Amino acid sequence: MADKVPVKAKFTGSDVTALGEFESGDTIAASLLNGALPAISGAALTNLPADATKLPLAGGTLTGTLTAKVATTATDTDTSNTGNITLDFSANQNFVLTLTGNITLVNPSTEAIGQSGFIAFIQDGTGSRTVSLGTDYETAGAAGLTLTSTASATDLVPYLVVASNRILLGTPQLAFA
Repeated sequence: MADKVPVKAKFTGSDVTALGEFESGDTIAASLLNGALPAISGAALTNLPADATKLPLAGGTLTGTLTAKVATTATDTDTSNTGNITLDFSANQNFVLTLTGNITLVNPSTEAIGQSGFIAFIQDGTGSRTVSLGTDYETAGAAGLTLTSTASATDLVPYLVVASNRILLGTPQLAFA
């Protein structure tokens, strides 16, 4: 998916917070603009808010480049994990964690609603490492995670962020070899 989408649009209607057709009276979330105002012909900025998170426009045509919001597809590969671990969901979609000791996944503050991916847990050469979960991580039936304890085993856990402070963990796929 391209991260920039050229648009030409009319303005009439309600707030616009996503790319597409715009109508008179719409406001455009500043986060959609590519770092600068696009060219506006036959339109005027009106009632510009102090925080500039939205740009209200009246009449005319907008031409320019808007930035599409694309979820990150980066993967955090961390080869030494023990103790408290806070996953950075704003920088990574997927996580590959080698367990060198027991860990606790601490509640993050960077998750985005709708974000999904996986967490791979790899037991080190010793094995028997455990994973405890902060309260933001939820499992079916509040059962927690039971991972393969065999040395060098790899388990895969899918996740989906459904709300702020709610990361649903799927059933672990165990013992990849």
